[in-house]
Amino acid sequence: MIRIKDLSISFSGNKLFSNASFNINAKEKIGLIGRNGTGKSTLFKLLNNQVEPDSGYIEFSKNYSVGILEQHIRFTEDTIIDEVCTVLNSEREYEVWKGEKILNGLGFTEDEMLQNPNIFSGGFQVKINLAKLLLLEPNLLLLDEPTNYLDIHSIKWLRKFLLTWEREIILITHDRNFMDSIISHTLNIHRGSFRKISGNTKKIKDQIEQEEVIHEKTRINQEKNRKKTQEWIDRFKSKATLASRAQSKIKMLEKQEVLDKLDNIENLDFKFNYLNYNSKESLLESNNISFGYDGHKLLLKNFSTKVNKGDKICIIGKNGKGKSTLLKLLHDELKPHSGEINVHSKSKIGYFGQMNIDRLSDNRTIYEEMQSVDNNVIETQVRRTCAHMMFSGDLADKKISILSGGEKSRVMLGKILLKPVNMLFLDEPTNHLDMESTEALMNAVYEFSGSVLMVSHDEYFLNKIANKLIIYDNGKVFNFNGTYKEFCKNIGWKDL
Repeated sequence: MIRIKDLSISFSGNKLFSNASFNINAKEKIGLIGRNGTGKSTLFKLLNNQVEPDSGYIEFSKNYSVGILEQHIRFTEDTIIDEVCTVLNSEREYEVWKGEKILNGLGFTEDEMLQNPNIFSGGFQVKINLAKLLLLEPNLLLLDEPTNYLDIHSIKWLRKFLLTWEREIILITHDRNFMDSIISHTLNIHRGSFRKISGNTKKIKDQIEQEEVIHEKTRINQEKNRKKTQEWIDRFKSKATLASRAQSKIKMLEKQEVLDKLDNIENLDFKFNYLNYNSKESLLESNNISFGYDGHKLLLKNFSTKVNKGDKICIIGKNGKGKSTLLKLLHDELKPHSGEINVHSKSKIGYFGQMNIDRLSDNRTIYEEMQSVDNNVIETQVRRTCAHMMFSGDLADKKISILSGGEKSRVMLGKILLKPVNMLFLDEPTNHLDMESTEALMNAVYEFSGSVLMVSHDEYFLNKIANKLIIYDNGKVFNFNGTYKEFCKNIGWKDL
């Protein structure tokens, strides 16, 4: 068990939270929610002794261990399995089989387990860190966005693994469905305060929303009553017969606790700028394209597809099979070995690549980076777009170099908004966004009148958005003319 009492912390004079008190009890699985910047990751650092609080304390049970999912990469061993097993002490040295089982669940083949971890992509390296944490088997698992870079199969496996976990978990994720399917309790950081309840995220959000509606109604009524009382005092305080009553009312107003108006909480609020497509022809068509990076193993072989007006196509399948590569080919970032790709002259594409945030210029401000899309866009339009992306006023003058991953993702989305488009290419756009921003993005994609081609592993997203699929499964790539639910019902995954 963990006891948190009167915990307070601030950075550069800005108070994140104060006097936080709650317990983490045996076998509780807690979903930690709150907007970006409210202190979720800071709480993890406090629990893992990476930072010290300004005041208050955290009390652990005797011999209690905490493990956190590391986002930074630092490998020392020559093979993945050896790297993962570095967490085993001498008493557990024969539990290598557990490491192999975890790696297999996360999508690593036996051959890959014997390869050097440093040759793998960033997403795979995060999965190696996740495997190390799960094999460590601490009393408390601290998981910060564990589904980032995981494919559908790995997410399903991780969900089952965490459901059978018999110790404590605190989970941060933008995937509300994933969180609600696992947790027993929700811990919400809201307006600098913590609240923990038994139940899912919707329950606590509904409670807070209802309380804030009541607070505002009460505040308005109080304001009206105080105004009436003050008007009475001003009118009658000079009359001798009513002076004592006026003084009594003055004292009553002075003693009364005045409810403050709640600050507005900024939300991501936008629509993609749709450019009308008035042709009956396909926006994009690929014919018999083939591609592979090493010349031997083809990721695509004679693959053909079409993107028609109104299509919302999701690209799904295991990691490393070529989903992002397909988007790059269709966006002309890569050239196919054979076959052809035809993009209609009236097609205008907005592209969000998985690693595109790395292409932002660190030396520019948010405003300058957005304005670089088109120097002819007027300042008020750029500033308005910055505000839609939650960078209103002076926030738009922050340097790219100091932004978080979520903030950089919002800048990339803002750059797409500044040009009218009729086709969106989105490669795992929800990575690094918080829960509320993810839902705002999903609604914007759903309401977009144009066509969409999107890589996603979020099954809730897939069920809401996709009317067609491109599927990587069982060693093949194929089109499916239907929803994700229809695919699962009528065909189903062959890859396990």
